[in-house]
Parts: sequence; structure tokens; C-alpha cells
Amino acid sequence: MEGATAVALALVLDLLGTFFFAVSGSLLAARRQFDIVGSLFLGSLAGLGGGVIRDLILGGVPNAFAQPAYLLPPVVAALVVFFLLRSVERFRRLLLVFDAGGLALFCITGTVKALDAGMNPVASALLGVTTAVGGGLMRDVVANQVPQLFNPRDIYAVPAMLGAALVTVLWQAGLFGTAAAIAVAAVVFGLRVVSLHYGWHIPRAARAWQGGTSEEK
Repeated sequence: MEGATAVALALVLDLLGTFFFAVSGSLLAARRQFDIVGSLFLGSLAGLGGGVIRDLILGGVPNAFAQPAYLLPPVVAALVVFFLLRSVERFRRLLLVFDAGGLALFCITGTVKALDAGMNPVASALLGVTTAVGGGLMRDVVANQVPQLFNPRDIYAVPAMLGAALVTVLWQAGLFGTAAAIAVAAVVFGLRVVSLHYGWHIPRAARAWQGGTSEEK
């Protein structure tokens, strides 16, 4: 896939991912009873945080500050949550679903932008994962809750790792395109949602703690 086309596709996916993550941030703000300004801020942090980290690592001006279009998704997300909160609250897992959508898209855009910038495949995949989890990590820390990334009963980063690896392999093989991007996003999103439904998790840091205590759980 040509670099210009890949970057254009990444921009579209980036804006969609920004919106999905921003909705998750605004939903969390509503649940923590923040005001509308807090909702906009937390949504912006979730939606733009991963991309800012990515762009700073690549040595450029973050898209969030260079392109005004990136400021629109958090505003729309805050308004959607403000006006539809009663409907949204009936589906408590919706926050995690939007988060999964952002994760699926950002692991692709972060990897593509790194590859297009000339980074090696391993570094590009790592940056893709960082882009995917960065905004959610900031969102949870600012909202004063344990980040989903560190939840021992979740596989939060694993789908992003898989997605970034798939994008890298497809790019190196010259097979990455719109259809491939959609397929990778579907795989990552599907894995994330299915893991939430079945409660999949990976081993803890020390085997001796696998059983845990009621307090640790």
C-alpha cells in the first residue's frame, strides 16, 4: 500500500478511534459525577492522549494541536453522553465496548504512522500498542481508578499487541490496505469483546499469587 494512501486511511481511523475513546472518557466522567467541563476534559484525554504520545515519540507536532479536526470528536462525545446519558446508563458495558473500538483502531493507526515514518517493525508495533493503551491509561489515572491496563482479570493490552503485530506483518508483505485494516480492527475488537464476555485473563506476575486471597481479588 502506498504511503500517502496508508496515511489517509490512518487519519480516518484515527478520528474514529478518537471519538470511541472520547465517549469512554465522557461516560466515565458521568459515572464519577463530573461536570460537563470534566466530561470534555476526560474525553479529550482518553481520545487524544495515545495519539499525542505517539506523535511526540515520532518527533512531530501532535495531531491534536496541528489539526483542528481532532478537537471535534471529544466535543461530540461529551454532547452525546450529556444528552443520551439515561439511555447509555442502561448498558453499563457500553463504556468497555467503546473502549474496545478505540483500542482496535488506535493499534492500527499508531503502527501505520510509525512504519510510514521509517521505524523498524518491532518499534512500530510497540508504538502501535502504546498509542492504543495510552489514552485509556491516562483516563483511568485522572479519574482516580485502577487502570484497565493493570486489571488482573482482563487481557486489555493483548488484543492491541495482536493487532499491531498483524499490521506490521501485512505492511512488510505489501498486503496492507483498507480491507486488511478493517479485518485487523474486527479481529482486535472481537477478541476484546469476547474476552470481556468470558472473563479471560493472563497469568499474574508471580505464579505463587495465582490463587490470590479474597482481598487481592
